[in-house]
Amino acid sequence: MKLVSYSDNGRKQLAFLINDKIYATTNVDHNLPNTMQELLENWDKHIDAMRAAENEIKTGEKKVEGIAHLGADVLAPVPDPTSCRDGYAFRQHVAAARRNRKVDMIPQFDQYPIWYFTNHNAIQGPGPIHVMPDHLKRLDFELEAAIVVCKKGRNISAAEADNYIGGYMIMNDMSARTLQMEEMMLNLGPAKGKDFCTVIGPMLVTPDELEAYRIPAKPGHTGNNYNLKMTCKVNGVQVSEGNMGDMDWTFAEILERCAYGVDILPGDVIGSGTVGTGCFLELNGTGKLNNPDYKEQWLKDGDVVEMEIDFLGHLSNTIVAEKSDWSILALKKGV
Repeated sequence: MKLVSYSDNGRKQLAFLINDKIYATTNVDHNLPNTMQELLENWDKHIDAMRAAENEIKTGEKKVEGIAHLGADVLAPVPDPTSCRDGYAFRQHVAAARRNRKVDMIPQFDQYPIWYFTNHNAIQGPGPIHVMPDHLKRLDFELEAAIVVCKKGRNISAAEADNYIGGYMIMNDMSARTLQMEEMMLNLGPAKGKDFCTVIGPMLVTPDELEAYRIPAKPGHTGNNYNLKMTCKVNGVQVSEGNMGDMDWTFAEILERCAYGVDILPGDVIGSGTVGTGCFLELNGTGKLNNPDYKEQWLKDGDVVEMEIDFLGHLSNTIVAEKSDWSILALKKGV
């Protein structure tokens, strides 16, 4: 299934996405869940009925009016995550970033998957991204994939963890690099460099839709992996290209570590981390390493960021500068 959340007169509504039209679940069958969170919290109860309803729409057995996806007020597919973590799954990105800083590859990357918590209250879908002046100091995108958890679990193994994944989405882990780099000098974070916006969407795609593109995990790893091309364009110019199949740590392995000694919950969103070439920080570093005169690029007011992952859709956002001169960077003491 392809599922979206949209605003129906200010109310969050779950819908099927079929042939560029969206069909509110409760218009199809009033017994179906009304919101994404309701579905995730009762996954085993509703999932078969959801699939049957989708099939009835596709075959024409169920006569129901849809609305155009293009004109709808589309939200993040999971508009109210219970938490949001972001991983570090692509070795290519980590190795390039460290090479650009002229430091050795960290051996711990190959020993265990790592992640951090970000602000689940700053999740958004397609549309404008409103940023403050300090965010525009080296503002960056990060091209990623993400999953959402659909069942409560604790101390689960990587071998069983794929059963806890409700679906896949595109993720753009927005980053204010000046804020991020300053605060991480104190060996804590990221915090203000990350907590202002994380974009997911435009839809949630259930794992069965991707079965034909499943490939083996990297040698020595466990879990599902998918051959899905990933790209990012800024103002119509492609700046990044990668593939989900290049994930070294699988989502199953990340989930295994997340669930050790703690509950994972329906509605938890977990990102893959940045694909190789998937942000300006890496691209700028590589460019300057090869050419000292390389001109850095960062996102600015009015820029349009478009991300695509095969079969996960097209996610578009526009950077909008707030009309403010308020700066927390100016609050530093003793400078």
